[in-house]
Amino acid sequence: MVSTLDTNTNALIDAAKEELKSLESLKKPEWAHYAKSGAHKERPPHTDDFWQIRAAALMRKLYKKGPIGVSRLRKEYGGRKNRGAKPEKHYDGSGNIIRKILQQLETAGYVKKVKGGRELTSAGMKFLDGISHKVETSSQSSEEKAPKESKKEAETERIEAPEAKEIKKEAETERIEAPEAKEIKKEAETERI
Repeated sequence: MVSTLDTNTNALIDAAKEELKSLESLKKPEWAHYAKSGAHKERPPHTDDFWQIRAAALMRKLYKKGPIGVSRLRKEYGGRKNRGAKPEKHYDGSGNIIRKILQQLETAGYVKKVKGGRELTSAGMKFLDGISHKVETSSQSSEEKAPKESKKEAETERIEAPEAKEIKKEAETERIEAPEAKEIKKEAETERI
C-alpha cells in the first residue's frame, strides 16, 4: 500500500481538501475572512477554501511529525516579515487559526490530544492513506495515457519535418548571399573615401 509520505504533497493536500469540504465539523468561522494567517502576512488569505487547505496540511504535518504542539506548528507556518528598511525577521503563524482547525479536527475524530501536543488518530491516518491511494492510482492512470500522447506528438513532428527542411534550405541560401552582401559593403566604403 502507498504511504502518505510517498505521494506528491500538493496532490495529496488538494485531494484531502476536497474530502474535508464535506465535513460538517470543519467550517470556516466568520472572523477568518478578515484574519491574516500570520503576523508576517500583509493581507488575509484570498482563497475561499483556505480553511480546508490548512486543515489538510496540518493533518499531513501531524502524520509526518507525530505529536506536535501549536507553538511548533506556528513556527512551521510562519515566515519572514518585510519590515521596510530594517532587516527581515521571522514571525510565527496565526496560533488561533491552527488551534481552531485542530479543535475542529478533534470533533471530527481525526486528531487527539496527547502529551507533547496533538497527533492523528487511526481514523485520521486511514483517511490520509485512503486519499494517498486515490492520488497514486489516478497519477498512474494519467502516466499510462501520457505515452500515447507522446506518440501522437512524434507523428506530428514527422509530418512537420518537410517544412523544417524548407526552412533549413532558406537559411543555407541566406548564408550564401551573405558574402555578396559583404562585398557590397566594402565597395560602398571605398566610394565614400
